[in-house]
Amino acid sequence: MSTTVTPAPKKVNRIGLEVIQYKGSKTTLCAGCGHNSVSERIVECFYDLGIQPWSVAKFSGIGCSSKSPAYFLGLSHGFNSVHGRMPSVATGAMLANRTLLGLGVTGDGDTASIGLGQFMHLQRRNLPFIYIIENNGVYGLTKGQFSATADIGSKQKTGGVNEAPPFDLCALALQWGATFVARSFSGDKKQLQAILKAAISHKGLAVIDVISPCVTFNDHEGSTKSYTYVRDHEEAMHELDFVPSYEDIAVEIDEGTTREVTMHDGSKLLIKKLAADRYPGTKIEALTTLQEAETAGVVLTGVFYVEPEKDTLMDQLNMVDEPLGTLPESRVRPGQAVLDQVMEELR
Repeated sequence: MSTTVTPAPKKVNRIGLEVIQYKGSKTTLCAGCGHNSVSERIVECFYDLGIQPWSVAKFSGIGCSSKSPAYFLGLSHGFNSVHGRMPSVATGAMLANRTLLGLGVTGDGDTASIGLGQFMHLQRRNLPFIYIIENNGVYGLTKGQFSATADIGSKQKTGGVNEAPPFDLCALALQWGATFVARSFSGDKKQLQAILKAAISHKGLAVIDVISPCVTFNDHEGSTKSYTYVRDHEEAMHELDFVPSYEDIAVEIDEGTTREVTMHDGSKLLIKKLAADRYPGTKIEALTTLQEAETAGVVLTGVFYVEPEKDTLMDQLNMVDEPLGTLPESRVRPGQAVLDQVMEELR
């Protein structure tokens, strides 16, 4: 007598895809690298939200962090640009096809040093884009020199002490025009998931500074970007949760304890206050909060600022909804009458 074993149904998300379809290649980064945790959260978030991976375009520059896109969303489009130039490449791609969901992964060297100018102009344009900075305070590919985000007094493994003040990339993003600004820690799975999901839903530029320790060059005693230091000095501004628009958003909230931020697509970012009454409402409040945390020697994490209604670069340019690459010549090439008018004006 034989019995037929019915295989268990495969677990799929709301669009019928398995989680393996959101993964990428096997990582070649160091075991325990914080960047791998970020890649895992990206896989989980895009799977949970049911986003078609082939509708995503991922970008990177140069550095350990810029290897990360190979390890998630293997079915998506991808472009590895030159050092510090990812923002301009991503801007061109997003303008060419605004139907894609743009995601960039970069590092503190790629952003805060050689790429600082491009980072600045990305902010002021408010490109609809998710910009993740895997911030470890060192140049991992060139053996652990201090980066521009290393804190004063931080020590190298070789004993050198950093004496130069750091850039606070969240403060720069706030001042230069990003419309979603947050910081998290690669070891804080729940918080990073909520922030990533909110960033995916956001219409505009979302900048997420992720403290992501380098286990090879910057995870020792004396480093202010090590797992031990961040865990001992991290202060979460609030507890975060995210309710996507396709789920029931009629949540019960105790008055005075939780605030809602409605994203442009109807999703809700739920912010529960902790010790302090901090809410991502104004840039001045956010900058003050960051300055207070720096003075206190605290690694502050959470969502600092959200402005879901500001015009994006696409709005500013009055772009059509269709991807530019699909438009016929008759819609992208000026007619003879227009050319004649231009020539007449230049006489």
